Amino acid sequence: MSEPIRITATRDDLRQPILIAAFEGWNDAGEAASGALEALVEITGAETFADIDPEDFFDFQMHRPVIRWQGEERHLEWPGNTFTAATLEGERDVVFLRGREPNTRWRTFTEAIIGLARDLGVTRIITLGALQVDRPHTRKVSVTGTSSDPSVAEQHGLRRSSYEGPTGIVGVLHQAASDAGIESLSFWVGVPHYLAGAAYHRAALALAEEAVSLLGAPIDLEDLAEEAEAQMADIAELVAEDEELAEYVEELERRADAEPDPFDGVELPSPPVSGEELAREFERYLRDRPD
Repeated sequence: MSEPIRITATRDDLRQPILIAAFEGWNDAGEAASGALEALVEITGAETFADIDPEDFFDFQMHRPVIRWQGEERHLEWPGNTFTAATLEGERDVVFLRGREPNTRWRTFTEAIIGLARDLGVTRIITLGALQVDRPHTRKVSVTGTSSDPSVAEQHGLRRSSYEGPTGIVGVLHQAASDAGIESLSFWVGVPHYLAGAAYHRAALALAEEAVSLLGAPIDLEDLAEEAEAQMADIAELVAEDEELAEYVEELERRADAEPDPFDGVELPSPPVSGEELAREFERYLRDRPD
């Protein structure tokens, strides 16, 4: 087996960097986690310096490579996990990891990430995730932050994670960082299940704001905020044009106003409600309508 990490540029100039990681897949409802990270990469001007060789971690029949044309040249894109880095104002710099949840060798995969983090002198790892929830888009975005280290949780005003149960690569990396003695925090956002099939900028903005608050450097999220606001106007228009969806959103609003936030008291990364349950609930709602 070849070395998992492929270094394309040396980054020994980074100062006590923070690593922020997000993965596409079930951890990324509404593309909120990957969208937040992509926005931060663009805003900070982060440049690629390494990636993870997909050969030993992906089943290419499940995650097939994609052919793309760039001008007159034809390129083959493989499932990727890419590292970028940027120099920030202040005392710390930042490293971003964006990729896909691997199909196999999760321990080797996370050990490679932790190994690179140690080589770069990473002092903190922040993982981002997004899950489907049965909350309406018209209410406050649900965000929760956790750490398995009680001192880290207390320092940053987060909950101490005591979750038990199935997890994804975000949870595995979060635990691997903690086991390696690297300060580790995880932020999760709730995405209305009826909007989870496309990019949901409002949830991405909420995650980006949480990450920025821990970077200790000024990062302007105005463009992402404007995109989120414009999208909310588009969503409101679409809902108004669909009578059944509008009534369903009103029902969710009534429940949201009467019940606590589903992220309160819930240990993630276990989805508060599964996608299948949400789909069945919506079908029941339509089936039980008087007409």
